[in-house]
Amino acid sequence: MELLKCAWRKVSHTRALEQSSGRLESLFFESVYRVTYITGLSSSDRTIIYLVYSISVKLMILLLVCGEVWYSISETSSLDEIAAGINATLIQFIAIYRYKNMIDHKDMYKRFATSMESPHFDTSTDKRKKLVVFWAERNEKYLKLLLALGNCTLAAWFLYPLVDELDYNLIVGVHLPFEYKTPSRYPLAYITVVIAFIYVSYFVMVTDLIMQAHLLHLLCQFNVLADCFENMLNDCVKGFEGIPLLRLLKNKQFTTKYTKRLGNLVEQHNRILNNTISLRDTLSYPMLGQLAASGTLICFIGYQATTTVTVSLVKCLMSLLFLCYNVFELYIICLWSEEITIQGCSIGEAIYCSGWECGLATLPGVRSTILLVIARANKPLVLTAGGMYKLSLIAYTTLVKTSYSALTVLLRFRHD
Repeated sequence: MELLKCAWRKVSHTRALEQSSGRLESLFFESVYRVTYITGLSSSDRTIIYLVYSISVKLMILLLVCGEVWYSISETSSLDEIAAGINATLIQFIAIYRYKNMIDHKDMYKRFATSMESPHFDTSTDKRKKLVVFWAERNEKYLKLLLALGNCTLAAWFLYPLVDELDYNLIVGVHLPFEYKTPSRYPLAYITVVIAFIYVSYFVMVTDLIMQAHLLHLLCQFNVLADCFENMLNDCVKGFEGIPLLRLLKNKQFTTKYTKRLGNLVEQHNRILNNTISLRDTLSYPMLGQLAASGTLICFIGYQATTTVTVSLVKCLMSLLFLCYNVFELYIICLWSEEITIQGCSIGEAIYCSGWECGLATLPGVRSTILLVIARANKPLVLTAGGMYKLSLIAYTTLVKTSYSALTVLLRFRHD
């Protein structure tokens, strides 16, 4: 196992890690940077060899998507074939749109990734260090779950053409510029489409992994900041042990330390809020497309799984795994988005429990600052899709229910 890890680290070494702002950025984004590098999608590596590789991968993805669209337009006739075409291409289109959006705002995303290196992001206590590790481990856990689901889906997708009754079937419906249904050309066509489909599949997964990493990165910052606000008094009395609090309120060194600490935390709060608002604005329309695509895919993949269960167990398994990936990917986006809203509101509760009632509110500027932080925290910070739909678990369940209703209509239409 250690040998495999060493080999993985060697082949996936990327300049993004060398350009990392520090340990905290690497803690959350190392795995994402490595997977992005391997799939040819890294924007940090500019060597000639890697650029040729990256351009070749992107060209391969583009040609495969164009071939799938051409096939869907010119060679599909039944509802089953149309559903299969939509399942294969729709998720790819939305991934391309999201990837373009990330490239257009790559400087902003880099700023998000380095935001933990702020001088006011305090991880000086054991509890805060454990909070950072907790969110980093959760990010790694869900990253592995997404990759595992995606790879299981790919395995079933590759297996199906080998066990179906057709002699010259490919893993997806794609129009090729040559006649491949001959014994000599079919292996070449199959291998070429498999390689292209592997890259386009990882292209989809990488966009999901990048988004999840940024959402959990923000969650960690909110969680640590809430602990800093809640324990602000305890942090400031260090060095003044044994002195009663009433005497400390008259101690200039302590009052200066307290007000400076409060100001630093407020500045950190504003920084996190600004990053969250920027991320929300950047992701708004891509997430609207994601919701529309996910709803459509849940419907059509469910249709394909239902109609193939009596025809091919392998194809049914492939559809079910693909459905699980889409449902799970949408679930974690809505889950982390709702958690950001909850953690943002928790800042107000944390500063309210910071011990201000012990006389600290009488210090110049403290009372007004605390009231402003509480007022801002009580205004929920909601991530939306197109400014119309809140990204939350309620939105997730509503979308799944709507997709299921559409699925029943499709099945009834097919039966009629």
